[in-house]
Amino acid sequence: MSLLITDTCINCAACEPECPNQAIYEPGAEWSMAEGTSLQGTVTLLNGDEVDAEEMQEPLSDDFYFIVADKCTECKGFHEEEQCIAFCPVPECIIVHPDHEESEDQLLERQSFLHN
Repeated sequence: MSLLITDTCINCAACEPECPNQAIYEPGAEWSMAEGTSLQGTVTLLNGDEVDAEEMQEPLSDDFYFIVADKCTECKGFHEEEQCIAFCPVPECIIVHPDHEESEDQLLERQSFLHN
């Protein structure tokens, strides 16, 4: 599963520096798969999509912080718990993304893929 920041986010930025994959971005920020990972050039993501890892992508939210699902590993392979949730001052602001349910093995595979 990846995580999702809900609209209860107060834009405090507590979560962003805690993400080991740099999967969290501020409102309106462009992002890339390469940032915070070892990905370079054209890569095929685990979901089968082919992307240029360095190409900047459109923001997923202009109103509150957001998490890029293809970069989120729920901190598997880095920490015992999700660091964004641990540091967020707003209860239940960050939840399991309902459209991206994945097993621990899948999350560890993503962690290995992002940081090979």
